Amino acid sequence: MEIERWERSEEISDAERKVIQETWSRVYANCEDVGVSILIRFFVNFPSAKQYFSQFKHMEDPLEMERSLQLRKHARRVMGAINTVVENLNDSEKVSSVLALVGKAHAVKHKVEPIYFKKLTGVMLEVIAEEYADDFTPEAHGAWTKMKTLIYTHVTAVYKEVGWPQ
Repeated sequence: MEIERWERSEEISDAERKVIQETWSRVYANCEDVGVSILIRFFVNFPSAKQYFSQFKHMEDPLEMERSLQLRKHARRVMGAINTVVENLNDSEKVSSVLALVGKAHAVKHKVEPIYFKKLTGVMLEVIAEEYADDFTPEAHGAWTKMKTLIYTHVTAVYKEVGWPQ
């Protein structure tokens, strides 16, 4: 698959950073459950993404996925990485470093096509907006849209650096 054009993320303002961090504090209080919801929706909507997970790639039933210890472990890992980014939104070097590690592991070790990060961050936004609808004002939606793009652009920049596809 050819990499789509590289996108640039917009600067996240101080006010948007505050909105993201406030929203995230409520989301992260239920990090495993929210992470599992995100991954299940991701795998249901994009079943081809399961090819990268030997432990649960043959699972079709969302309830079976929900009970999978491996899926839960991966959900905690994903949510932990996002938490590190959110906590460090004031430190662009730390954000770049964390997301570069994620990108390198997925590009080099796991050979995940970069488009899946765009899909996953889109699903993440959907789930958070639904499960935290009261907190997800238009302002929060705008801030989280920038956050989604920030994650995607930083992670996929590594794909370009390593000469994807390999």
